[in-house]
Amino acid sequence: MIHKIALALVIIGALNWGSIGIFGFDLVAALFGGQAAIGSRVVYTLVGVAGLWCISLLFRRLDDVE
Repeated sequence: MIHKIALALVIIGALNWGSIGIFGFDLVAALFGGQAAIGSRVVYTLVGVAGLWCISLLFRRLDDVE
């Protein structure tokens, strides 16, 4: 279950970075009141932790992940 949550958060982060790169629009900041708002900072932190978790998936055996 934690793998799916981490993957979902990483996808959210990737989509946000894609919108910044293509459109210059930070969706998370727009939804939570700016980049410095506590809600945005929580989302950014959760996405970062999820990214670190997903790095660990690269070093696990496939049957351990399933």
